Amino acid sequence: MHQPQNIIAIVYDFDHTLSPHYMQDHTILRHAELDPPTFWKSCTALIEARDYDQELAYMKRMLEEPRIRSLSNQDLKTMGSQLSFFPGVPTFFDELNMIVKKPQYEEVPIRLEHYVVSSGLKAILDGSVVASHVRAIFGCEFDEEDGHISFPKRTISHTQKTQFLFRVNKGLTDLKADVNDHMPEESRRVPFRQMIYVGDGPTDVPCFTVMKKNGGFALAVYNPEDQTRRSFEKCYQLTFHADRVHFMAPADYRPGSHLRLILEKHITEVADTIVDRRRQSVEGSRVPAPTP
Repeated sequence: MHQPQNIIAIVYDFDHTLSPHYMQDHTILRHAELDPPTFWKSCTALIEARDYDQELAYMKRMLEEPRIRSLSNQDLKTMGSQLSFFPGVPTFFDELNMIVKKPQYEEVPIRLEHYVVSSGLKAILDGSVVASHVRAIFGCEFDEEDGHISFPKRTISHTQKTQFLFRVNKGLTDLKADVNDHMPEESRRVPFRQMIYVGDGPTDVPCFTVMKKNGGFALAVYNPEDQTRRSFEKCYQLTFHADRVHFMAPADYRPGSHLRLILEKHITEVADTIVDRRRQSVEGSRVPAPTP
């Protein structure tokens, strides 16, 4: 059965993409009174000494701290209200949604959906103001035992994030569904040509690559307030030297900003293409009535 394929999807990384900080710094680490640079150095040491995956390293270090290990997933969700964001977040979600509600798109109709895929903690994101604006959030998760976080239940590495692009593409956001099941292109819920990925640096390269190879749109953002310019340099390398993304822009989601202009223009072009394709399909299937 063919899908109508009338959906445009934007998939966002979170840390340094929607927020200028690592989510753990202003939530769990603040609660446990741990110094973020010291904590992250201990994670790096574990990775280098014992070859841990990055996500498992930080989750292990957290569980080694009694003030964190005593928390529940609900506690983590409550901490989501403490997150800070780049200018324009979260109001820009609804503002972008208005683009596809214009009269010229009513005949299809076109929908815009938002997703977050992060190597951070899903429970924290579930408690943030972003949660009510997105269709799904994917992130690392802790299991619970006796009301306390006990063991990593799910990790999402930088390369594993690409799995969730295909889940959006196929409409398989229920994690019980096998994303590797074959599905013809015409049956996929959101074609890659109607998808946008927004990230901030080298950790997003696998997702950027999937998007570009499959006809999607890859966009890198940087923090214009970063005085070290490291944030800018990462995006510059991705754009100019590595050709990983189509555009780069400051992480300012407010109306009139460079980023908003790019997003609005691309959403409009994709929406216009959907309408044109639908009209051509209708015209192509029409059989003229016999002449008298």
